[in-house]
Amino acid sequence: MKRNYKFLVLVLLMAAASCSFTTKTFNDPNKDKLLIDLITYVLERGHYDAKSIDDGFSKEVYKDYLDAVDPLKRFFYEKDVKEFVVYQDKIDDQIRGKDLTFFNLTHDRLLERMKEVRGIYKEILAQPFDFSEEEDINTNYEEIEYVSSRVELKERWRKQLKFSTLGNYYDKKEEEAKKLEKDPSYKMKSDSELEKEARESVLTSMDEYFDFSEELERKDYFAVYINAIVEEFDPHTFYFAPQDKDRFDIAMSGKLEGIGARLQKKSDNITIMEVISGGPAWLSDKLSEGDIILKVRQENEENPVSIVGMRLDDAVNLIKGPKDSKVTLTVKKKMMGNIEDITIIRDVVELDETYAKSALVNKNGREFGLINLPKFYFDMENYADRNAASDVQKEIIRLKKAGMEG
Repeated sequence: MKRNYKFLVLVLLMAAASCSFTTKTFNDPNKDKLLIDLITYVLERGHYDAKSIDDGFSKEVYKDYLDAVDPLKRFFYEKDVKEFVVYQDKIDDQIRGKDLTFFNLTHDRLLERMKEVRGIYKEILAQPFDFSEEEDINTNYEEIEYVSSRVELKERWRKQLKFSTLGNYYDKKEEEAKKLEKDPSYKMKSDSELEKEARESVLTSMDEYFDFSEELERKDYFAVYINAIVEEFDPHTFYFAPQDKDRFDIAMSGKLEGIGARLQKKSDNITIMEVISGGPAWLSDKLSEGDIILKVRQENEENPVSIVGMRLDDAVNLIKGPKDSKVTLTVKKKMMGNIEDITIIRDVVELDETYAKSALVNKNGREFGLINLPKFYFDMENYADRNAASDVQKEIIRLKKAGMEG
């Protein structure tokens, strides 16, 4: 008999915990401690297969958490882990006592090591790699040990960066060969030029990764710690921080309320990556891919808020909003470079790539129906709204009317 898994979106339980599960009062002013208290209380009493939070549980949380924050063993030193391992059978006690000592220690140390590594990778990528030298790299990260010194740490990063650069270099060599094949007069780039381009590409990727990492806040890392705890109950139980819950709802329903644009952060600028067809931004015809959003002003506020240098998630929260509300964006246009104030009325935006689609395909004189369902979707707030099951049903009916034979 298959086990029925209960999917807990724990962030939803905060408002309901006192009336649905218990009369216990959660009055700790520290939000992290409150969250630990609430989640463990709900899991121990509300989970379908509650586990004992004991030393064995603690050791599994310890292992999973370290694997999550440093899976490739490229940040922590052996001496760091010796400090951490003292807590491997004490996490259960810390959970019950709402003690965050272990998390605080690992979080602060990770930030320290990431800052150290940022200097290391830049130093390594400043010099050319010698691809004629034969070297080995062990990519089975579970079996390798943590480094014991900065020299070892730098060597581990050097090999990984060389490996990544070599992959880019190989791709560029292939591209050059194809260009020469198409045009025999094409002058191929030298190996040193390609190595430099490949190395610069890796440097850009690393810069973007660390820029993103620096935007993460304590609460983001704390969510990783919480999930190391809740996933010990079963692999289908997760904690969603509020921002993650929003993303999950959008992914599941295929729609959101906002201006209808996908954004990304480049350096300190929030840039429009894509204008979604049929959305408010697309209908206004005033925003384009590559435009930079400088400021955001809500309709009930006099002064705009600068989003230059802001976390992408925080900028998105300012720009999106309920249907029929207005938002004014101060935008630097990509084409002319001029700065404009653009007012857009927010609306429900449907992400068309989420939904089921169908087509008739003629093969050997027969008409076949083809349905593409990219993912399962439904609106958690209103299941009667558009969902995968009803959409597939409609597509089958439409295909049958069109003469589908199979």
